[in-house]
Amino acid sequence: MTLIRNHPVASFFVLAYALAWGAVPFGSFFAPGALIAALVVVFLTEGVAGLRSVGVRLIRWRVRWVWYVAAIAVPLLVHFVTISLNQAMGASAPDTGQFTPWYGLAVVIGMNIVNPMGGPFSEEPSFRGYAQPRLQANRTPLAATAIMAVAITGWHAPLFLISSFGLRPFEALTTVAVTIWYAWLFNHAAGSALITLIAHATEGSINTEDLWPAGADATRETWLYVAVWCAVAIVLLIGSRHFWTSPAPADATQPVNVPERVS
Repeated sequence: MTLIRNHPVASFFVLAYALAWGAVPFGSFFAPGALIAALVVVFLTEGVAGLRSVGVRLIRWRVRWVWYVAAIAVPLLVHFVTISLNQAMGASAPDTGQFTPWYGLAVVIGMNIVNPMGGPFSEEPSFRGYAQPRLQANRTPLAATAIMAVAITGWHAPLFLISSFGLRPFEALTTVAVTIWYAWLFNHAAGSALITLIAHATEGSINTEDLWPAGADATRETWLYVAVWCAVAIVLLIGSRHFWTSPAPADATQPVNVPERVS
């Protein structure tokens, strides 16, 4: 208990790794392990008040409307740019069957938000709602996000290194890039894990593997998707240099217990 109290974030990541990776020998990856790890460590180190703080971040909806727009628009724009670039480079027209009926995309985003077994609902309350604010309480957002990028990418490692999961090692760069994006959004949206949950759910709403059959077009699309997200991350790092090297906003570091004003 002393070790956990002295190193709560490290303890969280160790437990998150153990729970998620524990399913790998059975051909699975237990994404909810991240959320379970956060709840266990928070309860042991901060009690009910800590659980309330994580919960409030998850339902913190009183933020400026522009962050809701950004949470949805940026991931969809990345998908659109990737698809457009792939077609410009010779790919055939993508299969858009997954978007039928017309409201299908909105339904998928909504399901991703509330699915307790999915990545967004498991990762955002834990990674952004718990780990990010504690890491940047005494670090710059850049330093905290660098730690987060390494830890979260490592947590996903089995997905990239075991072929049965369908991802390739170079796709780990996407995880690094979106970690930067989520950190930037979290800090600008008053430390709301709800906003990053929406962004994460939107990012995973389009099944890129179904846009083209296996082959050159699909492979090119995967590389382009990685490249476009990396470009977004670079723009955020360069364009917000002052933000990354300044103290993190107070509402994205301090424990919270009640809904707060619009930011």
